Amino acid sequence: MSSDIEQFASGASFGVFSKAKDLHKRIWFTLAALVVCRLGTYVPLPGVNPRVISEFLAQNSGGLLGFLDMFSGGAVSRMTMFTLGIVPYISSSIIVQLMTSVFPSFEALKKEGEAGRKKLGLYTRYGAIMMASVQAFGVAAGLEHMTGASGPAVIIPGFFFRLMTVLTLTGSTMFLVWVGDQITSRGIGNGTSLIIYAGIVANLPMAISKTFALGRQQVLSLPVLFLILLGIVGLIYYVVYMERAQRRLPVQYPKRQMSVGMPASAQNTHLPMKLNSAGVIPPIFASSLLTFPAMILTFVNVSEDSWMRIFTKLFARDQILYVACFVGLIIFFAYFYTALMFNPEETADNLRKSGSYIPGIRPGQQTTDYLDYILTRLTAVGSVYLASVCVIPEFIVTKMVLPFYIGGTSILIVVSVTIDTIGQIQSHLMAHQYEGLIRKAKAKGKI
Repeated sequence: MSSDIEQFASGASFGVFSKAKDLHKRIWFTLAALVVCRLGTYVPLPGVNPRVISEFLAQNSGGLLGFLDMFSGGAVSRMTMFTLGIVPYISSSIIVQLMTSVFPSFEALKKEGEAGRKKLGLYTRYGAIMMASVQAFGVAAGLEHMTGASGPAVIIPGFFFRLMTVLTLTGSTMFLVWVGDQITSRGIGNGTSLIIYAGIVANLPMAISKTFALGRQQVLSLPVLFLILLGIVGLIYYVVYMERAQRRLPVQYPKRQMSVGMPASAQNTHLPMKLNSAGVIPPIFASSLLTFPAMILTFVNVSEDSWMRIFTKLFARDQILYVACFVGLIIFFAYFYTALMFNPEETADNLRKSGSYIPGIRPGQQTTDYLDYILTRLTAVGSVYLASVCVIPEFIVTKMVLPFYIGGTSILIVVSVTIDTIGQIQSHLMAHQYEGLIRKAKAKGKI
C-alpha cells in the first residue's frame, strides 16, 4: 500500500489520464462548446454591410472597439451575432458583486448559501439582459449613422432594423451565458473565462502570420522580431510567476486527541493570501473608463477644434497623461476590489470561532489588524504588477506599430485561465487515481 501511496503522491501519469473516461468526456464537451462559440462569430448581423464595418474598425482599432474586438474574438470587426460577446454578463456580475458589499439585502443573500447564490445569479442574468439590450440599441443607432467608402453601413435603416439588432445581439449574449454555464457544469474550467480565452487565442495565428509577413517585407528587422518574441515570453513568465505568488500565513489549530493512549497534538496549516487578489478586474475597469470618451466620439459628429477632440487626443495611448491615469485607476481598483473580496474582520472571526490562531498574534482585533496590514502590503505589490503588465504591452504596440493588439488584460486572462484549467484537470486526475487506489486496496483486503 505504501508504494501505491508514493505513486499517488508523485502526481497523475499519462496512463491515469488515458483511463479517466469521465475527464475525456468533459474535455471533448468543452472543445465542442467552444467550437460552437467560435462559429457564431462568423454569422453576420442581418442588414449590415461588412465592408463599411471593416473600414471603420481599421480607423478606430485603438479605441474601445479594438478592446471589445479583442474580447469577442474578432466578432466586432465582422459585426456578427456575437458582437457583444459575454461582456454584458461580466459587467453585470461585477455590479452585483459590488452591490453585495453596499446593500445589506444583497449581502444577506450572499450569506444564505446555495439558495442565495442562485438568486444572485438570477439577478446577474437580468442585469445582463438589460445591459445587452442597451448596448445593442446603441450599436444599432451607431450603425445607422455610419457611412464609409462603400456606402452606408445599414442597408435598410429604421425601427425594424433596430428591433432585430437588439433581439439578435441580446439573444446571442444570453446564449453565450448558457453555453458558459454548461461548460462549467459539464466540462472543464470556468465557462465564461474559457469563452473569452478562446476569443483571444483565436486571433493569435493571424497576428503571428502578419508579424512574420512584416519581417519578410523587411518592415521589421530580424533582431526586432527576436526582441518581440523574447519580450512576450518574458512577459508571460512574469505573469505566471506573479499570479502564482502568495503569502502563506501560518495557522495553528487546537490540540486534538488522535487515539486512545496517544498524546494530543496540534495541527499546523497555513492561510494562503494571493499577491493579486483582484484578478483582471482592475485593468478591465480602468480600460473601460479611459476608452469611454473615444466611444462617444465615434458616434457623435464633433469638430476637430472642439474641447472633446482635444481631450481625446490628450488621452491617446502614447500620451503620458493616459499612462498616468491608467496606472492610477488600476491601483485604485486593485485596492477597491480586494477590499470587497477579502474581509480581514470576517476571516479573523472565523479563525476565532474554530479555535485556531496565527502564532504570535492574539485572536480578535489584533488578528484583524495583522491581516489588514499584510493585505495592504500585498495589494501594493500586486497593483504595481498589474500596472506594469498593462503598460508594457501598450508601449510595445505604440512604439513598434505591431499589426495586432497586445493587451495586458488579454495576457492576464490567457495565463490565469490556462493555470486554472490545468489545475482542474490535475484535480480530476488525482481524484480518479485516488478512487483507483481505494478499489485496489479493498481488493487486497488492506482497508
